[in-house]
Amino acid sequence: MPVHFFDTSAISKHYHAETGTAKVNALLDLPDASQVISRLSVVELHSVFAKKVRIGELDQANFQKLTRRFRGDVAAKRLRVIRLTAAHFQLAERLIRRIGLAKNRRTLDALQLALAINLNEPVSRSTSFVPTMLFAPWPAPRGFRS
Repeated sequence: MPVHFFDTSAISKHYHAETGTAKVNALLDLPDASQVISRLSVVELHSVFAKKVRIGELDQANFQKLTRRFRGDVAAKRLRVIRLTAAHFQLAERLIRRIGLAKNRRTLDALQLALAINLNEPVSRSTSFVPTMLFAPWPAPRGFRS
């Protein structure tokens, strides 16, 4: 069964239309696929929607509606939430040491990528990482081992 791991910016497109929404929805609509987010995304998504209220893209009623819909998807297990472990933090640190000197990569992005890499190891390489903006992948460096 294919596994799609969505970072926060990618999964937020499912709840609020913007560039990339159609691609995210197409992946979410695939039959027999597991849709995965990190526990970090549960918190971050609320922050994303709160920011949209502050900048006037959403009103408070729509904020409540979107967060309720998201929590419903999690409760109904349409999105599987994976916890972050010490191993994910250690891998994220290694990724930043390896990539962060040449490219501006944020801590939370590294944690999301570490979880995606970790998901990919014990299964048969059927995990796809749906990164922020969908168009800017952040793959592990060539030859990188977690």
